[in-house]
Amino acid sequence: MDPSKSSTPPPPPVMGAPIAYPPAAYPPGAAAGAAAYSPQLYAPPAAAAAQQAAAAQQQQLQMFWAEQYREIEATTDFKNHNLPLARIKKIMKADEDVRMIAAEAPVVFSRACEMFILELTHRGWAHAEENKRRTLQKSDIAAAIARTEVFDFLVDIVPRDDAKDADAAAAAAAAAAAAGIPRPAAGVPATDPLAYYYVPQQ
Repeated sequence: MDPSKSSTPPPPPVMGAPIAYPPAAYPPGAAAGAAAYSPQLYAPPAAAAAQQAAAAQQQQLQMFWAEQYREIEATTDFKNHNLPLARIKKIMKADEDVRMIAAEAPVVFSRACEMFILELTHRGWAHAEENKRRTLQKSDIAAAIARTEVFDFLVDIVPRDDAKDADAAAAAAAAAAAAGIPRPAAGVPATDPLAYYYVPQQ
């Protein structure tokens, strides 16, 4: 009696357990083709391109920050600055609680502002390149702000799209009026003590 021609059926498969198929079940070279298109490795071309772009942007940002750290460590000249220290000091003194400012504080703020502007520019430039443009626009900066959690504090200052925001603001105002929520008139500041207002130069 041949054991391969047994009349007893094989045991039922266990859920999640791998099934061993005989090597003759697939033609030669089929295993290599199946591995190339396994679900874990295959991604649609658009998704793969987006993943590559995100990885490239992340690598650029890591290189940017590594270069910034090297530059900071190598800095010996604290007298020349790209941003005006007097203006930074004036902004710092806009807070009534600030009485005295050490000479180093505006220097540190100057460097911090430079780094902030540079990173936001890098992120905005990546968005411009995604849209195949060579000009950095306000929409690129707004997109960089929207994509980066650290910049959430800027979402209200740099709106994503003026036209959509105007329509959304009008709809919100209409809904608030219908609900009986009072709104300040145009030009009158809101009563929220934590609201941020730009103070024009005098």
